[in-house]
Amino acid sequence: MENKYTEKSKSIWSMTTHLPPRNPLPGDLTVEAAVIGAGMAGILTAYLLQKQGIDVIVLEADQVASGQTKNTTAKITSQHGIIYQDLIKKLGKQKARTYALANEAAIRAYGEIIGEEKIECGFERLPSYLYTREPSMVVRLEQEAQAASALGIPAHFTQIHGLPFDTMGAVCFEGQAQFHPLAFLKHLSQKVTVYEGTRVLKVKKHMIWTDHGTVNAKHVVFASHYPFVNLPGMFFARQHQDRSYVLCLDHPDQLDGMFYSEDKDGLSLRWTHGALLLGGNSHRTGKNRTGGEYQRLKQAAKQYYPDSRIVARWSAQDCMPHDDIPFIGRYSVFRPFWYVATGFKKWGMTSSMLSAMIIRDQICGLQNPYARLFCPQRFHVRASLPSLLADMGESAISLTKGAFHLPLRAADLKEGHGGIIRIGFKRYACYKDEKGVLHKTSARCPHLGCELEWNPAEKTWDCPCHGSRFDYDGRLIDNPAQKGNAF
Repeated sequence: MENKYTEKSKSIWSMTTHLPPRNPLPGDLTVEAAVIGAGMAGILTAYLLQKQGIDVIVLEADQVASGQTKNTTAKITSQHGIIYQDLIKKLGKQKARTYALANEAAIRAYGEIIGEEKIECGFERLPSYLYTREPSMVVRLEQEAQAASALGIPAHFTQIHGLPFDTMGAVCFEGQAQFHPLAFLKHLSQKVTVYEGTRVLKVKKHMIWTDHGTVNAKHVVFASHYPFVNLPGMFFARQHQDRSYVLCLDHPDQLDGMFYSEDKDGLSLRWTHGALLLGGNSHRTGKNRTGGEYQRLKQAAKQYYPDSRIVARWSAQDCMPHDDIPFIGRYSVFRPFWYVATGFKKWGMTSSMLSAMIIRDQICGLQNPYARLFCPQRFHVRASLPSLLADMGESAISLTKGAFHLPLRAADLKEGHGGIIRIGFKRYACYKDEKGVLHKTSARCPHLGCELEWNPAEKTWDCPCHGSRFDYDGRLIDNPAQKGNAF
């Protein structure tokens, strides 16, 4: 195959699709609905609202799909790891069935839109396999297959072939899908009004303040991955963020499905037009002090695909709700005209469509059979408590770390490494580059004040509490923080 890629920290989707730029907000506007965030969830929501006759705009701080959407592996699936047997146990069979049917409906909706709009985006229906290489996991997968099938998903336990390593078995989810997300959004975003380069600074009731003017909107939709308004809603206390890593290999042999491992250090695989996506090494944002995530993936690529070459690499960030169910719907009982889409775990494509469907129906006064389960005001005690306690502990440790953790001296920091350093009476997050130059920024996240952790895999400062990320000069990379971390 002729190579048209070069390895860089940029997704294969961004390397193969150019989205035309849009103008910023031209000034003050009044609209019926305003969507904050032009990723998959935001564009889909605006598109579905517009089809219902709603006057809607999308406000984007950067460019369309410049956030997490461009870094997805773009699997559209109701196969979300081992989840259905746990949902049945913790929430009951009825709610578990609602979750299953909602995600199946989202898959069908993608096919309907792509067919109606005639979008060329590599959309294809394929089985999705949840596999294991561990004998001890086989029973769990067999139980997951039984649970998913009982809830109405065409799923069964099977043996799989075609991977370069042995497996002990897998759950096959039939009729799932994959596509090129930016090719899809390139077409769909042309159908709606998007203002790029327009950062939202503040939202109060129906008024949105941006760096290019104000927007008065009857309905406000927060589709910015992680909600940046802390109160009401308190989403910062109800989810944390995880990171995962992907290599793209030039690989001409097509896989007959999508593959996701339930094992601790397992690999995720999918094929797309001469390229193989090899993913894994997930961890909580801010909790990978030793790094090496890309190196471990490179070792796996060398072992299993020795004739392939790495042509791209990238990472993604996911919001992880305590009860494993996304938050979709009204932001708060105190803001019934605000709506939110967050907490997608690692299944952002399916959840984005589901969010658009639910929020469209709520704004238009239509009944939606899935809205109650995904309601942001819910609290499933049994399902949420373990993760809630873990997140509270992580926040307590990070907020008090300055009192108990002794920082390095600048002289002790090695070149090419980062660490918390005391200079005078203050603590700084510092990175010493290969030339010995010290890059200083605040040790505290501007979001809620947690101490940052060095991410050696990407040379960034990450917040272990809520997932904000900054480069080593303090420039903002990922929210919920709304500003950089310079001191």
